[in-house]
Amino acid sequence: MEGKTLTLPGGLSLGQAGTAFPLGQDSVLLGHFARPKPRGRALDLGAGSGALSLILLGRFPQLHVTALELCGEAAALCARNRARNGLEGRMDVIQGDLRDRAILPPHGSMDYAVCNPPYFAPGSGASHSALPAARQELSCTAADAANAAAYCLKQGGKCAMVYRPERLPALLRAFGDARLTPKRLRFVHQRADKPPSAVLLEGMKGAREGLSVLPPLLVQNPDGSFTDEYKTIYQLK
Repeated sequence: MEGKTLTLPGGLSLGQAGTAFPLGQDSVLLGHFARPKPRGRALDLGAGSGALSLILLGRFPQLHVTALELCGEAAALCARNRARNGLEGRMDVIQGDLRDRAILPPHGSMDYAVCNPPYFAPGSGASHSALPAARQELSCTAADAANAAAYCLKQGGKCAMVYRPERLPALLRAFGDARLTPKRLRFVHQRADKPPSAVLLEGMKGAREGLSVLPPLLVQNPDGSFTDEYKTIYQLK
């Protein structure tokens, strides 16, 4: 049974249910960080209910997105969210395991890929009570996602992910092993005086070295109010 419906940045609507991991800040920030070709083809790995796909489609009205999700019920909800927004011509939904190349889009067919992979090793970190696979590496690791992205991307295609800062070495290693050269990196801080709570990384398939470390993305001002950039991302002003 579906719960409440949210309006996402970009204006599209998202229906949620207990079978899919609930929308979090990381997906919204990744959707803002990503820079697909406006008329290109993008791949959302581990799409859940389709929130990240819908954010991208809202930002780029001529983009085409393929959403791939392991959980059958979450993939079905993703398809319903596609229909809810009238996106049948701009969004494909695939149910299956991103580690299985037989169900992936064709090799070299994508311009861009995004993924909000599980952050924690099995048995560690916080997990959503009903959906540990969404937070723990039970069925997917960052390396699995990077390899799937690299397989589907064209030469020069790009992949963006969001991850835990303390596990950045593992993410960089995953990108390197998949021959995705890190090109843009940005840390997310809840406040300027706090350690980062997330890291955003974009890599390019087959590129030369040359990493741009962007200024930090701050969520709150010292007085606890949201920063102007954060409000712009969430379209709060």
